[in-house]
Amino acid sequence: MSILAELWNFLRVRKKFWLMPILVMLVVFGGLIVLVQGTAVAPFIYTLF
Repeated sequence: MSILAELWNFLRVRKKFWLMPILVMLVVFGGLIVLVQGTAVAPFIYTLF
C-alpha cells in the first residue's frame, strides 16, 4: 500500500490530478485483459482496441 500512498502524495503535491483518470483506465483495461484471458469473451475484447 505504500506505493499507492506515494502515488497519491505525488499527485497531490505536484497538482497532477489529471493523471488519475488515465491511471484508473489503465488499471481497468489491464484487469479486464487478465480476467478474460483465454475465455470465449476474448475475441470481443479485441474489438475495443
